[in-house]
Amino acid sequence: MNEPLDKIYIRDLQLRCIVGIYPEERTNKQDVVINIVLWCDLRKAGASDQIEDTVNYKFVKKGITALVENSDYLLIERMAGAIGDLCLEEAGVERVQVTVDKPGALRFARSVAVEITRTRA
Repeated sequence: MNEPLDKIYIRDLQLRCIVGIYPEERTNKQDVVINIVLWCDLRKAGASDQIEDTVNYKFVKKGITALVENSDYLLIERMAGAIGDLCLEEAGVERVQVTVDKPGALRFARSVAVEITRTRA
């Protein structure tokens, strides 16, 4: 199967969670900003105009929110990987790119981010 060229974006999803290696990061929730790109074939949905023919991005967002807000990862790398795995569980998603930003992680830097790309096996 050729890789789909169509993409769905979830941009700037702002959540709060426990993430980090330092003691204060293990007790105080921090902001993270998540950006997702879902590669999928949207031709059928474009022709039918029916939700069941596309990836339900509201459902994906709810899954990511539940995963992240209830997590306590040490690293944003692990968080990004878990988000990618969750997205690939959704029927129709062939590839996913996940960027997790941790604002304020470094002094004098607006943010630190990790970006991963995963493809359905």
